[in-house]
Amino acid sequence: MTFSFHRRDNGFTRVCGHRGYSLHFPENTLLAFEETRKAGGSSCEIDILLSRDEEVIVLHDMTLDRTTNGFGYAGDHDWSALSKLDAGIRKGSQFAGTRIPAFRQTVEWAKANNMGLEAELKDDDRPEVLARRVVEILKETDGFDNVLIISFDHKALLRIKELDERIRVEPIIHARHADLLHVMKACNAESVSIEFGMFDADDARRLHDAGYCNRVHMQLPSRMAAAWSYGRDPLPKAIEWLRGGLIDTLSGDDVPFLRLLVERAEAK
Repeated sequence: MTFSFHRRDNGFTRVCGHRGYSLHFPENTLLAFEETRKAGGSSCEIDILLSRDEEVIVLHDMTLDRTTNGFGYAGDHDWSALSKLDAGIRKGSQFAGTRIPAFRQTVEWAKANNMGLEAELKDDDRPEVLARRVVEILKETDGFDNVLIISFDHKALLRIKELDERIRVEPIIHARHADLLHVMKACNAESVSIEFGMFDADDARRLHDAGYCNRVHMQLPSRMAAAWSYGRDPLPKAIEWLRGGLIDTLSGDDVPFLRLLVERAEAK
């Protein structure tokens, strides 16, 4: 059965771990994805790019330095070398030995655990190759049901669709578009990713009426602290939108916090 990201099909709002449960665990690792599941999330936003020998790997940055004990561009190294890097030590010594996962491995994990993946295309050097390899891996793993491909590059999403129309795609937007439905149609998309600060209730209703769904990305509570200190609180509005069924997936780094918001909205 196809994993649905739409609240209309699920009857509930999904909680999505941004790069997994990345607040407390090494981002974009199987550990962070598994901890998302344990904390009540049912999908993960991940980032994918290519090794030198065209293995699709799960990594946010084009370079290795920030999140691993490697250095330089990931695309300048073969998968055999990348698979041995430590992708946990930068987060804390307790995570030493955590590895960069392959996309194939992550898709297989998602299928085994009934989790959704929103996989962002990150390779600027070889976008055509990445698109081809993603399609090949989804065919080989029969991963179409659990994976949604997302990108800021809306033309890249069209390329993916042209390669295999079974793949669901989601444009990421960081602006309020005058005609959001036009964006969706232009990308041949099924859903859209929107920042919480750009969310518009009327746009959400139009999307739902047209059969589309959304993923809304929320800041960490620590980022909201300044607003709270001055007596402003965005959370009642978020709960109102959740209660009204306007948000299909709520995404962020702090999975238990998102789970709490959804549960509060569902409690009524």
